[in-house]
Amino acid sequence: MGFVNAKNKVPEQQRIYQAAYRAHTRVFQINPRSNVYLVPFKVVMWGTFGASMYAMGRKIAGYNTWFGEN
Repeated sequence: MGFVNAKNKVPEQQRIYQAAYRAHTRVFQINPRSNVYLVPFKVVMWGTFGASMYAMGRKIAGYNTWFGEN
């Protein structure tokens, strides 16, 4: 039963988070895996924004498709 006898990691994790918080690091960037979550999110978010701006510009110019003259 390793789960029952597991070492309590809360105090050391709490020290890490409190030290990063004192250094004015944002809470969602403290976790070591935060880049694994944030980088794909930002790529999709900015990609969607860029595609929307491109499509909107095409629509304003009078084109109803992504590519071509129609």
